[in-house]
Amino acid sequence: MSYNLLAGKKGIIFGALDENSIAWKTAERVHEEGGQFVLTNAPIAMRMGQINELAEKTNSQIIPADATSLEDLEKLVDGAMEALGGKIDFVLHSIGMSVNVRKGKAYTDQKYDWTHKGWDVSALSFHKVMQTLYKKDAMNEWGSIVALSYMAAQRVFPDYNDMADNKAYLESIARSFGYFFGKDKKVRVNTISQSPTPTTAGQGVKGFDGFIAYAEKMSPLGNATAMDCANYTVSLFSDLTKRVTLQNLYNDGGFSNTGVSNEVMEAFMKEE
Repeated sequence: MSYNLLAGKKGIIFGALDENSIAWKTAERVHEEGGQFVLTNAPIAMRMGQINELAEKTNSQIIPADATSLEDLEKLVDGAMEALGGKIDFVLHSIGMSVNVRKGKAYTDQKYDWTHKGWDVSALSFHKVMQTLYKKDAMNEWGSIVALSYMAAQRVFPDYNDMADNKAYLESIARSFGYFFGKDKKVRVNTISQSPTPTTAGQGVKGFDGFIAYAEKMSPLGNATAMDCANYTVSLFSDLTKRVTLQNLYNDGGFSNTGVSNEVMEAFMKEE
């Protein structure tokens, strides 16, 4: 169902890789709600995905950019404003990766060059994106910037590895930069802490099926899907949430506030 919530709004969506990705679903929903956008991803990721199909479906332009490169980000922001005919109303940062996770290195045995690369891609890139937008005065007043996070920023999930640190840093950047973006430009900045979601990136984490199954049993409403996250993001891009900022917002079926569920207790209780 479409509500025309984003009619006339223009933006940038980072991270659409394939139809399993949250950014892909968000792009589809934004398009349905009347928003226009530029799609972007790292050149190597774009070779792996089907982003051209999404661009055609949503009548969008693609501008490749390495989100860790200020030069690429400056070209992206300039190109987006030119393609869209003006300033930006919304931005989705849906980027994250850990080389340590990919290579099977334990949290207690990190290769720090890999740690730094993952931090740069997953967290510092969010600061770089916002700094570029801020310095270029590229955002319209009452614009909205959203990044995707995960509960491991607050709690221990052993196999989530250094991505947990990256997400904690990402959430801090959202608050700190969000303060200045709000005061100086009337732009809001938030993160969404999403349920474990079977995206291409998420499935690279060891034991990810266990993450999903456990969260499903713990959450009163069950896990939030990629489409649920897309819908939530649309609401944050819309004018209905004009004064929601500096928040880490849980879209997790209630997982974050559930100490234990009957289903989880039953799994550990021995039969009489």
